[in-house]
Amino acid sequence: MESSSTPSQWLNRMVSEPYYLFHFLTFFSYFIIRSSANQVLAPHVSHHLLRREIQTLLVFAVLVVIKGVKEETWEAFIADALFLAKVCLFALAFTMDRRLAIWYILVFLVMHILTQQPPYQGLGTSSKLTPLQLESLLTEGNTARLWLVEFCASYSSACIRSSQQFPELSITYSSKHLLFGIVDLGLFPNAAEKFGISLSGSMGQLPTFILYENAVEVARFPEIDFEATFFHPKITKGLLARHFELDRHLLEYVNGK
Repeated sequence: MESSSTPSQWLNRMVSEPYYLFHFLTFFSYFIIRSSANQVLAPHVSHHLLRREIQTLLVFAVLVVIKGVKEETWEAFIADALFLAKVCLFALAFTMDRRLAIWYILVFLVMHILTQQPPYQGLGTSSKLTPLQLESLLTEGNTARLWLVEFCASYSSACIRSSQQFPELSITYSSKHLLFGIVDLGLFPNAAEKFGISLSGSMGQLPTFILYENAVEVARFPEIDFEATFFHPKITKGLLARHFELDRHLLEYVNGK
């Protein structure tokens, strides 16, 4: 995983962001309930629950390590870790009391409705743009010849999971000939159709990346494929760099072409 945030910054976000705070309070509540349950559970039931807790903790630790190796960003890793933690918490609550498990499901649903994982906060060298600003920049003759634009939506979990990739990509490849921009279609949903992007989650078109050359679209990811719209490779910096040939564009700029 790569991250430009320090551990203290992540700790501050854990405390200040409702998404993280509510998850922490929910998981912490299990220890309070577990401590109270020791007084009413029969010894053999308590022993069985302790054994199940140890097994669940070991499985959770192994899965988190696997996710940590596979994921490239903290946003994706934390989303996976919290999902696994909720599954484990439900399993333990079900072992203790089925009614408690139902209550945790209700709590998870409320958290899903009321809170949202915050996206990566950095912009790199990319610029946040409105659709009108993008059109203006593309048509102006004194701007870069190439624009790589990410069309995302703040409510999309896929956009949040990959939100760190594009800013870090811009740091590596931006130049006078290639600039990076971000358009939040969640704020401008009426503009989505103009760029040929569906906001429907079932279409898998969020986020969409489009490369413009002299105001004309020359490439996009994911490509429009009506036979396989939802399934496409996981977004990584390497994937985007290869798809849009960013190394070639950077070399052309360095060589003065």
